[in-house]
Amino acid sequence: MLLHVSRAQDLPSASSAEARSADGRDGATGPPEPERPPHTEPHAGPPQPALDIDRLTAELARLAAALEREHERAAHREAVIDRLHADVQTLRRGELQTLFEPVRAVLYRLHDLTRREARRWADDPPEPRHAAALLATVADEIAEALARTGVERFTARPGDPFDPARHRPVAVETVEDPALEGAVISVCSDGFERADRVVRKAEVRIGRPPTPDRDDPADSAPHPRSDRPTGE
Repeated sequence: MLLHVSRAQDLPSASSAEARSADGRDGATGPPEPERPPHTEPHAGPPQPALDIDRLTAELARLAAALEREHERAAHREAVIDRLHADVQTLRRGELQTLFEPVRAVLYRLHDLTRREARRWADDPPEPRHAAALLATVADEIAEALARTGVERFTARPGDPFDPARHRPVAVETVEDPALEGAVISVCSDGFERADRVVRKAEVRIGRPPTPDRDDPADSAPHPRSDRPTGE
């Protein structure tokens, strides 16, 4: 009985000691301990360097594909340009051949005409008037060939006023008629024009008035002069 009472008395003491211990902790005047952050596992993100390499590889592949497409376009353009150049050259040669065809036709006729007349003249020389007619025919044939290429012949006549835009003077002749001064006296060659533009001027001789004869005694005699000094 005494043993149980003794234990019962000791129990409150222990409880009181625990309470005091708890009160002592709560009432401590020292600084509070800093709170420790909760322990967490590090965030496991994707490997950044690997992503950068993949992105660069994809970008390089895209640029390489774009460059290849540009090379293909450039090659296609070069092929088109070469083909167009070949077509233009073919058309140009065809146009030139078409342009030369009427000239060839006239030259064929001139060749046959001159060869035939040469054989005939070898056996029977013609009179001068016949030769002049033949040469005039040849000149007309050539003018016709030039006309088919767009170049027209124009002629000058004696007495026409001299036109520097259409005439080229090759000589000057003295004329007594004042009306022929500065006019065409004779024609050396015809002129040619294309679309109202002179491509070759007609060669002509121009008339001029006679110059005073320097051997005339009246002109060569010395003029009388006064022996009186100047200023008197």
